[in-house]
Amino acid sequence: MNRHLLSAGDLSKSDALLILDTAAELGQLADRPVKKLPTLRGRTVVNLFFEDSTRTRISFEAAAKRLSADVINFSAKGSSVSKGESLKDTALTLEAMGADAVVIRHPASGAPHTLANSGWIGGSVVNAGDGTHEHPTQALLDAFTMRRHLGDVDGREVVVVGDVLHSRVARSNVLLLATLGAHVTLVAPPTLLPVGIDTWPCDYSYDFDSVLGKADAVMMLRVQRERMDAAFFPSAREYSRRYGLDNDRMALLPEHAIVMHPGPMNRGLEITAEVADAGRSVIVEQVTNGVSVRMAVLYLLLGGSESALGGVGEDA
Repeated sequence: MNRHLLSAGDLSKSDALLILDTAAELGQLADRPVKKLPTLRGRTVVNLFFEDSTRTRISFEAAAKRLSADVINFSAKGSSVSKGESLKDTALTLEAMGADAVVIRHPASGAPHTLANSGWIGGSVVNAGDGTHEHPTQALLDAFTMRRHLGDVDGREVVVVGDVLHSRVARSNVLLLATLGAHVTLVAPPTLLPVGIDTWPCDYSYDFDSVLGKADAVMMLRVQRERMDAAFFPSAREYSRRYGLDNDRMALLPEHAIVMHPGPMNRGLEITAEVADAGRSVIVEQVTNGVSVRMAVLYLLLGGSESALGGVGEDA
C-alpha cells in the first residue's frame, strides 16, 4: 500500500477494515460539542476539482477541517486551467504552495494516477472521482453504511442498479465489496453494462425483480439525463418501469434490507420519493458517513503513519 488512495482495488481487506474502523472512531466526534481534532494542524489539503461536485468537495472540506488541516479549494472552472494550463503546471503550483494532500476530481479517467505517479508533487493524492473510472471514498462510505446497519459486510448480498456503464461508483463498489467478502449483483439494461463485465468480481442481471428477494442492500445509481438522448434506453417511463425502485419493489425486499443512493437522486426516475424518504432508506446517513470516512482516509494518509494506510498516526 502506497501513500495514495487511487482505486478501491488497491485496498487489501485489512486496509479497508482499518479505514472503516478508524471512521467509526472518528464518527464519534459528531456527538461532541467541539467537533475538531488537532491531528492535521499545519498540514494543507487541496481540493482540486476539474468537475463540479459540491457534495464531494464539501465532504472532503469538512473532513479536513475537523482534523484541523488548512484547506485550499481550487476549482478549475473559470481558472487558468480552462485557459490551457496543464495538469502538470497546476500540480507544480500546488507543490510550490506546500500541499500535503491533493484531493482530485477530474473528467478524464486515470488523471489521479497520472498525478500520483508523475513526480510533480510530493504529497498524497486522493481520487475523488475520475471520469467513468472510480470513486473509492464513495465505495468506502457505502461499505461503512452497510456495516452500521447490517453488521459484517462479509457474506452479504448487495444489488447495484442502473447506469453501470458510466458509473465510477459501481466500479469502486464492486471492487471494494468483493474484497470485503460481499456478493454483488449488477442490474441494468444490456446497453448500460460495460464490455468486459464478465471479468468483474460480481454477477449481473437484466431482471430487477428476480434479485430483490435475497438482497441485504439495494443501491440505486443516478440516471444521467444526457444518456436519454443517446438511446441507451427507450424512454424515462420505460426505464423507471423496469429498473426504478418503487413501493411495490421495496415490498419484495427482506425486512432488514436497506436502500442506498450515492446522490444526487432523480426522484421519480430511478427511485420514487416515497422510497427515498422511507424508514429503510439510509441515503441521508450516507452523506453524514462520508465525512467520517474521508476524515479516516486523510488521517491515515497524513497523520504521521510511515506506512500510510497501514497504521494510525501518533497524533491519535
